[in-house]
Amino acid sequence: MINLKTKHEIDLMARAGQLLASVLPPLAAACEPGTRTIELDEIADKLIRAGGATPGFLGYHGFPRSICVSINDEAVHGIPGNRKIASGDLVSLDLGLVLEGFWADVGITVGVGNVTPEARRLIKVTEEALYAGIAKAQPGGWLGDVSSAIQQHVEAAGFSVIRQFVGHGIGRQMHEDPQVPNFGQPGTPPRLKPGMTLAIEPMVNAGSYEVFMKPDGWTICTADGSLSAYFEHTVAITDAGPLILTALPSPNGHGPSPRGGEVGA
Repeated sequence: MINLKTKHEIDLMARAGQLLASVLPPLAAACEPGTRTIELDEIADKLIRAGGATPGFLGYHGFPRSICVSINDEAVHGIPGNRKIASGDLVSLDLGLVLEGFWADVGITVGVGNVTPEARRLIKVTEEALYAGIAKAQPGGWLGDVSSAIQQHVEAAGFSVIRQFVGHGIGRQMHEDPQVPNFGQPGTPPRLKPGMTLAIEPMVNAGSYEVFMKPDGWTICTADGSLSAYFEHTVAITDAGPLILTALPSPNGHGPSPRGGEVGA
């Protein structure tokens, strides 16, 4: 069952989302050669708690850390540890928190140091695919419009979207209905309605879309060893269009950043 949110609930989710978004810049800046992934986890945990929120991932179905850090051929759900980041790495960061009873979920991929042109293109296409999907999250439209827009943008660039893992509804629970695939056909139900809140998260591989799970029971890797990139926003469907809840405010404090707020079709 899809749980539609009231305006007040969406406002609360926006507060959670802006706090989570504020963690991204210092976290991305810390992605430097020699940094251990556990240090990134410590930075995020401290900032989330300082904002009065709870790190949502810590203990979620037994996950042992506060964020996910996935590197290169690791697509998602990497566990922070003693691994050191190296120049040329792609570092995917997945963060979640709970504030005043509501979840926010966000993610980015950071290129560290001397990244290859193809790796940079993978990051660029994945981020573009996220916004292509968000632009289709219009009231009265269909969830399949979002999924199809993401898939088409990715495959036009010669990359592939992971099938085994998808985005999701979000609210008082991290995972709510509906599932949000990154592939599909336009016009596929459910219909998008004001009050729906979605975590839209393209997971894109440079090679095949096939993946496997490492023995740690969490880390998902590309089956062919190709690079993977990932971007995510928490988005609300409103009467006026999609509203990105995990967008940073603009520097002057007067509204959302250029890619925050409402996104046109």
